[in-house]
Amino acid sequence: MSKQSAAAKAANDRAEASGLSQFDTLPRRILTLYLPLAVFVFVLLFPFYWMVITAVKPDNQLTDYQTYSPFWVVGPTLEHIKYLLFETSYPGWLWNTMVVAVCSTFLALAASVFAAYAIERIRFTGARVTGLMIFLAYLVPPSILFIPLAFIVFQVGIFDSMFALILTYPTFLIPFCTWLLMGYFRTIPFELEESALVDGATRWQILTKVVLPLAVPGLISAGIFAFTLSWNEFIYALTFISSSENKTVPVGVLTELVRGDIYEWGALMSGALLGSLPVVILYSFFVDYYVSSMTGAVKE
Repeated sequence: MSKQSAAAKAANDRAEASGLSQFDTLPRRILTLYLPLAVFVFVLLFPFYWMVITAVKPDNQLTDYQTYSPFWVVGPTLEHIKYLLFETSYPGWLWNTMVVAVCSTFLALAASVFAAYAIERIRFTGARVTGLMIFLAYLVPPSILFIPLAFIVFQVGIFDSMFALILTYPTFLIPFCTWLLMGYFRTIPFELEESALVDGATRWQILTKVVLPLAVPGLISAGIFAFTLSWNEFIYALTFISSSENKTVPVGVLTELVRGDIYEWGALMSGALLGSLPVVILYSFFVDYYVSSMTGAVKE
């Protein structure tokens, strides 16, 4: 080993040692690591804890804070969940939300894959400008878009149906998914495509047999984001759906479980808790792919 490389290694070791010196003592670890981590975990998990205890609280404990603690429950009950599942249209809302989210995500991913591949890999004139315009389209607020979209939905005749949501959700899903996949496709080496072209592969074969298998983490990440946005969308679902049986969970819980100034807090929190479980399960199953897509793709 040369003297220069040995000196560089020693300097690097000293830098790492000085960087970790802040964790040498327990007070420093508490102040710089444990305390910020505890605050972050508390802020992140407290809403779910509040939903859980409110969903299982008896009605007399929901407002009687002088006798019962608001942060704990005595004698938990499942009456609110039973009421939500068997005396309201919540199972139908849950099914509608699932169908709309899955179909919208599939359509958005299909269109985004073609758009991102064309912009990043074919290198046509104006590709960068096109990519920028697609990203800017994502920044347009839905509160502005739903007015012209409502006119189109009425003219087509799909108002108050799931097709209205399935066909309008991709208007904000496609720009975001395209922008995300563009960044992922950019990290895949061009030499792979050049080798496939030399071997006589077509663009369709390159996309389906070379690029997409390598872009699975990016596709899963874009799919998770699209599914989450579709699952939680409120404005379009509130505008384009009027009948109770066609509503989604975000709209149905708010419009059907709030009657004037009467808030059914137990059922509301039960609906919010059950409605968040599919997204939590989705993230837990694909968290490795999600992290992989955020940290990098194929290395040359």
